[in-house]
Amino acid sequence: MPRVKGGGVARRRRKKILKLAKGYFGSKRTLYRTAHEQVMRSLSYAYRDRKQRKREFRKLWITRINAAAKQNGMKYSTLIHGLSLANVAVNRKMLADIAVFQPEDFTSYCKLAKDALAGNLPKASKPVVKETPQPKKAEPKKEVKAEKVEKAEVKKETKKVEKVDYSSMLVKELKELAKEKGIEGYSSMLKADLVEALTNLK
Repeated sequence: MPRVKGGGVARRRRKKILKLAKGYFGSKRTLYRTAHEQVMRSLSYAYRDRKQRKREFRKLWITRINAAAKQNGMKYSTLIHGLSLANVAVNRKMLADIAVFQPEDFTSYCKLAKDALAGNLPKASKPVVKETPQPKKAEPKKEVKAEKVEKAEVKKETKKVEKVDYSSMLVKELKELAKEKGIEGYSSMLKADLVEALTNLK
């Protein structure tokens, strides 16, 4: 069986792996086999840790919020519960930043949560909707409008009746119309002549 070389395809595949292994220690960046093993492992770690990073940051935010809440005489759980009762839509990331960089604002959040837990928050009053009386329309005006509408409809109908497409009619029908309207020499006319004669009458 003849020997088959990989050629440029194999070289490109190996160069791609060695490019990903750039900066690794020792033979992990120079030898293809060891570099391939390390790259596959590193990619699986990266996929796993992209999800773990979200958990770790949430843990960090919770510890910061808990530490700041304890300084204000509260627990983390009671603070979050009080803020949810007060309808405060601030996520943990922002609360942690406020706790670190703006402790005075964080104390106001703690007071708000305490008031909500104690039930001292003012209830939102429902907006009063005033019913505005609708103006009454005069009846004779309606009748006049109805008469105008009827007249307009009659005019449209008359216009529609006036517009007749003679070109779509048969020669026999055109000759009968010409006979009714008293056109002379209609029997020897062609269709185009009949159409012109009928349109000129209008």
